[in-house]
Amino acid sequence: MNKPSLPTHLSLLSLYLMLSACTGSPGAIDSGIAPPAAWHFAERDATQATNQRWWTHFGSPQLNRLVDQARRDSFDVAAAMARVRQAQASAVIAGAPLLPEVKLNLDTSRQKLLRGKGGPSLDASQSDEVVDNFGANLTASYEVDFWGGRAAARDSALHSLRASEFDQATVELTLLANVADRYAQTLAAVERKQIAQLNLANARNVLDLVQTRYDAGSATALELAQQKSLVASQQRQLPLIEQLAEESRITLAALLGQPVQALDLGAEPFQALSWPTIGAGLPSQLLSRRPDIAKAEAQLAAAQADVTVARAAMLPAVTLGATLGSDAYKAAEMLRSPYYTLTAGLVGPIFNNGRLSAERDKARARQDELLQTYRGAIINGFADVEKALSSITRLDQQREWQSEELQQAQTAFQIAESRYQAGAEDLLTVLETQSTLYAAQDLNVQLRLSRLQASIALYKALGGGWETDIR
Repeated sequence: MNKPSLPTHLSLLSLYLMLSACTGSPGAIDSGIAPPAAWHFAERDATQATNQRWWTHFGSPQLNRLVDQARRDSFDVAAAMARVRQAQASAVIAGAPLLPEVKLNLDTSRQKLLRGKGGPSLDASQSDEVVDNFGANLTASYEVDFWGGRAAARDSALHSLRASEFDQATVELTLLANVADRYAQTLAAVERKQIAQLNLANARNVLDLVQTRYDAGSATALELAQQKSLVASQQRQLPLIEQLAEESRITLAALLGQPVQALDLGAEPFQALSWPTIGAGLPSQLLSRRPDIAKAEAQLAAAQADVTVARAAMLPAVTLGATLGSDAYKAAEMLRSPYYTLTAGLVGPIFNNGRLSAERDKARARQDELLQTYRGAIINGFADVEKALSSITRLDQQREWQSEELQQAQTAFQIAESRYQAGAEDLLTVLETQSTLYAAQDLNVQLRLSRLQASIALYKALGGGWETDIR
């Protein structure tokens, strides 16, 4: 029987490599969690719509500018992008062993015997004291991936790369939601400060009236002290509200990657912010809409591939090698003495004190951990959406009744103040209605802020317009 020729060996090797490279990634992972048929608190009139550039739905050009700035200048996003580049390099490194490694080696040496007769390990001798040597060779080495460990390592790196890309999307989504939230908080604090200043001015007006009546003998010292106490109380609220506004500005500036001194928010009023009606879609769609869930799935797929890598490490490995080269004592004669060398080797673990089996068990445990993490990400995703929808529903109900509360508080204060000036009402009634009005106005702003934050949270819970084919 004729022996197979070298081209035949190379053809078989090429076929094997192509088959290995065409091995597809494992299919979609079954989490074992059945999504509910519908959301419990979904808005009745909401329709499913794209959430791309969701921040533009709040009707704020200033917010649009801040979001664009954050996407461009945020250090957190830049760090996430750097992690993606690291994962890309790791994927290239992991996929490299699937093809032979080829090296070119050029060498030259000179050996000279300084004294004596020399020895068997020397080319130089007394008759030939100086020996030059010139060599060149091209070496290819390859480990046959019989057990799929090399391909699994490549798949693990590719899944890790996708997880890094999904993580970058998660970081950006979180950043943009935080920018929108902090901007709304800043405008709300400014609005609350204006309300506090107006109510303080009203309290001072009442104080002037009480002081006049006290000087005329128609008001008591107790009434004067009560109104002065109310003025001091409302004055005390201003630094607290200003602190909230300053903290929101500082945090917002940090999200934009700049000091607060460089932050320019313009003069947009809080009332300019509005919220859209958001369609939450179906719970089953959430699995393909949230990047954190996609990240958890990709990490689980990488862990599954790592189990295959650990199993393959417990089995024998076949290595192949080929060298084509030339060697001569003179540089001009290098091409006159070509040679080639073919090698093959079999290496298998015999005793490693349980290290390889422990690494396999560790990979399995890691796979089980990430499976639970994946399931937890899905359940937490459902919970985030339900909480945001619940907040929207209950806040709308609160705001409906609070609008009536605010209107009646304004009417009551106007009546009480008018009657007090006419001498038909005592000061206590004015103080009570004034305090009620201040609380109602402040609560109105807080409820509006909470409603905006609930819409932002819902956009974030739904993935914020992020879409990818993760299957």
